[in-house]
Amino acid sequence: MGYKVAVVGATGNVGREMLTILAEREFPIDEIAAVASSRSHGTEVELGDTGKMLKVQNIEHFDFSGWDMALFAAGSGPTKEYAPKAAAAGCVVIDNSSLYRMDPDVPLIVPEVNPDAIAGYKARNIIANPNCSTAQMVVALKPLHDAATIKRVVVSTYQSVSGAGKGGMDELFEQSRAIFVGDPKENQVFTKQIAFNVIPHIDVFLDDGSTKEEWKMVVETKKILDPKIKLTATCVRVPVFVGHSEAIHIEFENELSAKQAQEILREAPGIMLVDKREDEGYATPVECVGDSATYISRVREDPTVDNGLIIWCVSDNLRKGAALNAVQIAELLGRKHLQKG
Repeated sequence: MGYKVAVVGATGNVGREMLTILAEREFPIDEIAAVASSRSHGTEVELGDTGKMLKVQNIEHFDFSGWDMALFAAGSGPTKEYAPKAAAAGCVVIDNSSLYRMDPDVPLIVPEVNPDAIAGYKARNIIANPNCSTAQMVVALKPLHDAATIKRVVVSTYQSVSGAGKGGMDELFEQSRAIFVGDPKENQVFTKQIAFNVIPHIDVFLDDGSTKEEWKMVVETKKILDPKIKLTATCVRVPVFVGHSEAIHIEFENELSAKQAQEILREAPGIMLVDKREDEGYATPVECVGDSATYISRVREDPTVDNGLIIWCVSDNLRKGAALNAVQIAELLGRKHLQKG
């Protein structure tokens, strides 16, 4: 037997990717609903490449009773209104927004990292999906932490415009076109020009000078991986359509050589090690698009600290950073807690 699954926010970038991945991974589905705002009511979205078209239903009138799971990709506003209603109706919510991530009664899950924590969903019938930049990083950190215990992490991110949604992708395209043809450039999604530029500003600024995106990486890593890890982040938006990259500097309690780290990462779940010290011997966002793996390259020792390593980490943020992780949570939930048949 399969599950009754609703995808909320099905017309957005992440929602469409959720539908694609559910089909790709042959998730056991008896019935699926595409749900979105009233603006999209009656339009159609495809269930991956299956050829099956789903008519979008209006979330304002959707009854979650009898549905097993709802994958939310609708943003914090609609989630705040409708996720509690779905949960109260007995439908387990897997939420991609930031709304519930730091709620102590809501588990924050990356299946390769902290699968056992999913049992906590019963408190509120809600499971949170982490921030895209956090998700790929903790997949990389987990096997190394198990091997040598991480003390401190310094990470710089290079985050694609798809992290800001379809509007961010459109703005990069339109600004690039405008520069080439000499038209005026406009900033609507980003605070400064994104075409041929980098912007060290994602989300709002906090009182200590960090941005909320940087704060998310700190607190989410502690919740998912280990509260004792010290972490500082600088998050930068770059003119790349899809795929987040990260330069991660790691300080361990115990010695771990680059060679040992490579061997560990090569066998770790969810990771693809591409690390040859030669031209093209590393991964970039272009190679990771459409792939489920978190790519690791440039593994080397950091001579400036005791027991230090540096790694380069790249992943498709619409997949592992959002849709894929949500579907993996659904698979884990099904295996461990909602078995049918």
